[in-house]
This record gives sequence, structure tokens and C-alpha cells, in this order.
Amino acid sequence: MKGMKLYLIGSATALVLYLVAQYYKPRPTDWSPSYLKEDKIPYGLYILNHEKATLFPEAAFKTSRLPVYNTLKANRHQNTAYLFIAGGLKFDKLDYQELVRFMNQGNQVFIAAFDLGKVLTDTLKLETNTTFLAKTGSIPIHFVNPALKPATNYIFNRGISDQYFSRVDSSRCIVLGRNAKGDVNFIKYAFGKGALYILPNPQLLTNYSLLNPAGADYAAKALSYLQKPEMLIWDENNTKGSSTNESILSVFIKYDQLRWAYYLSLAGLIIFVAFEIKRRQRIIPVLLPLQNSSAEFVKVVGKVYYQQRDNTDIAQKKISYFLEYIRLTYRLKTLKTDEDLISSLILISGAQEETTRKLFTVIGEIQNGNKVTDNLLIELNKLIEKFYNQAK
Repeated sequence: MKGMKLYLIGSATALVLYLVAQYYKPRPTDWSPSYLKEDKIPYGLYILNHEKATLFPEAAFKTSRLPVYNTLKANRHQNTAYLFIAGGLKFDKLDYQELVRFMNQGNQVFIAAFDLGKVLTDTLKLETNTTFLAKTGSIPIHFVNPALKPATNYIFNRGISDQYFSRVDSSRCIVLGRNAKGDVNFIKYAFGKGALYILPNPQLLTNYSLLNPAGADYAAKALSYLQKPEMLIWDENNTKGSSTNESILSVFIKYDQLRWAYYLSLAGLIIFVAFEIKRRQRIIPVLLPLQNSSAEFVKVVGKVYYQQRDNTDIAQKKISYFLEYIRLTYRLKTLKTDEDLISSLILISGAQEETTRKLFTVIGEIQNGNKVTDNLLIELNKLIEKFYNQAK
């Protein structure tokens, strides 16, 4: 018991020290592209989320973690903008059809994603590609509209503006932006009274870009194409997934400190169980099979009678057992061992007449008080066994 207490105290102390060390250690920059509005990492959207009221002062805001079809199907929207910022989109045909119906009603959709998905690229006949520049780190970009075009092109680090459309259907779309090579990198499609805006570089709207004045200016001008919406729906289905699929342990898996604390606790529990099993397992006792004591009892009783040499008592008991057998087996009265009993027993039992009469002759001698010698007792036992063998 004392050892177990020391083990628990030691494990708890180690766990606390580990958590404290992980909490206060310098954290390396997380460059993973999360595109989550609560993330302050370089490729999170914390700043854009914080400034959305400035960019859209007249809009109410709604977050949706449901697919497009589920978000729009049961509702009729007016003057609403749907914002998608993600690494890739997971649209199916029903989602696209509902999105088209949404735009035909006069609403707007803004998509910023590297991977637009097969449905969108096949339907709109789009292809994307990336330009890599080793010297400058990123190719300059600009807006086509002279009113939005800056004095100098926008230049970003880490190649966050290098993706462009290598194929577009110019008969259907309007080009809104290009890079320094003339490649299209921002387009618009008209759907009824509404519009679809597509930007293939979602990192231009992240914290890393918005901390740069040029990046903040570019993001504000790109989003200004959404004409004063009354409602802005911010999609999180393509970044966080559906809310119905969220695991209970997702919080522990998401953060390194909690994840390793969970693994450490699990490993400690396994070690504790293994340690306790080794120390507390009881030795299984060997159970001997039950012995047949009836034969031994008979031997003991036989020895007692043999030592006492009371042949008369033994003979009387054997006669009593024999007569009891006759009463139970053949339903005959044995109060008198006369001729009627002998005749009836010979007839019913099927034993030989000679054996039966001789047996009852010996019984009569013993019941008359004659001395029971060893030979007489042996003869009685033989005749009884012989009767049992012949009877049916």
C-alpha cells in the first residue's frame, strides 16, 4: 500500500512538472495553414475576424459548420455574402447547385482557396498553377481596375501570392486581378443578380499578410467587391469540418501540450496496472479431486465387526437387509418366513427353488437362536449373493 502511494505521488508530480515546463517553454512559430478565425498563428484569420465589422459595417455575421446545401436549402437569403477561406473546398453537385440558386437570388459568394475542388473547376473550366521565384520570393500582383490599382504592385514574402489561373473561360468570367507576368489571379462570375469571386491565394487574407500594410490594403480592396451585404456567412465546414463529426478528444489532439499530457497519463496508467498485477496476483491453490470415501468407510466398519467377532449381529443385519429388499422389490410381507412367503418368492423372483429354500433354512436356524459360526455366516452370505444373481 505504501509503495502504491509513492507511485501515485511520483506520477502526479512528474505530470505537473511536465505541464508547467510545456506551458512556459518558448513556443516555435506554427506555420501550419489553419485558416481559423480564432487562430493567431501566421496563417490563421484572427485579424480578419477582428476587423470584419470595419470591412462590413452594415452586416450581421453568422458562422456555419454545415455543408453549403444544409446552410442554404431551408433559408431564403437577401443581400447576403457567403465567405469561404480554406486550403481546399469540399463541394459536391448539390452544394454547387444550391450555391448557384443562392447567387441567382442576388447574393454574393467570395472564395479564397488553393484547391477549388473537382465540381467547381470542371463546371467553371478552371485550372490553377504556381509560379516559383527564387530571387524575390513572390511574384508581384495588382488589381485590373484602375481605381484599385496601387502606384506599385503588391509584393509578398514566402510565395503567398504565387498561385494563378492557368486556364479560365474568358467568355464567362471577368478578370479582376493579375500578377506581374499577366497571369490571372482574381476573377468574377455573374449569376443572375449575384456574383461569384474566386481568389486562388487564401494566404493573402491571413494574419501574416494583414500585418503588412500592403497586405491589409490588398485584402480590404479584394473584399470590397462584396457590395455592402446585410448578412455575412463565414464558412467553417471546409476548415473545421461538420460540428456533428467532432470527437470528444479533439481538444487534446489539437494542442501539443494536452496531447502529450494525455499520452503520458495513459502510459502511466498502463505501467501502474502492470505493476499492480505483478504484485497483487494471488497464487491459485491446487484443488485435489474428491475422493470416494464410501469404500474406505466400508473397510473401517468391516474391520470393527471383524475385531469384535459378533457373527450373530452381522447375520441379523444381513437378514434384515435381505428381507427389506424382498418387501421393496416384490411387495411381499416378511413378518413370517413361512412356506407361503417362500413359495410366493420362488414364483415371483425367478430364483431357483433349491437356492431359495436353502437360504430360508439358514435364516431360520439363525432366527431360532443357534450359534452363528464363521462357516454359517459365510454360507448365509453366499446364499444371499446367489439369490441376488438368480432373481430377476
